[in-house]
Amino acid sequence: MDDTLPTPTAERVREASPSRANERIRRMTEAHIAYAARQGPQYIEERLAELDREWDIERCLEATAASFSLIGMTLGATVNRKWFALPAVVAAFLLQHAIQGWCPPLPLLRRLGVRTADEINRERYALKVLRGDFADVPSTDVTHSVDEVLGAIRH
Repeated sequence: MDDTLPTPTAERVREASPSRANERIRRMTEAHIAYAARQGPQYIEERLAELDREWDIERCLEATAASFSLIGMTLGATVNRKWFALPAVVAAFLLQHAIQGWCPPLPLLRRLGVRTADEINRERYALKVLRGDFADVPSTDVTHSVDEVLGAIRH
C-alpha cells in the first residue's frame, strides 16, 4: 500500500488505538460469537438485536463532542466567556479524529470496549452465518462453522 494515501476509514481507529485494547475487543467479539453458537437460534436473534442498539466509536465521539460543545456554549453565555474555548477545543479534537483517526478520548473509549462499526458488523455477519443466512457458507456443523467464522473475521 502507498504510504502517502490516508488510512482507510474502517481501519484508522483500530490503527490509532492501543494494541491491548484492540486485542481485548477482538477476544470479546469472538467470545460472543462462540457463546451464541452454543446457545442457538433464539440467543442469536437476541444478540443481533443488541448489536442493532450498540453505539459504535464514531457515535460515542459525536455525542460526547456535541455534549461538551453545548455545555461550553451554555457556560460561555451564562457564566464566563472563557468557557467558549471548550467548543473550540472539541472541534479541534473532532478535526484531528477525522484526519488521523485519533483524538484524546479515543484510548479511553477503546479501553472501555467501544467498537468500530466495522467490528460490530463483523460480529453481526458471523452471527448471520451461524444462523444460516448465507446459503454458500456451510453452517450445519456448529463447532466446525464457529471455527470457520472466527477465522473469517480475523485480520
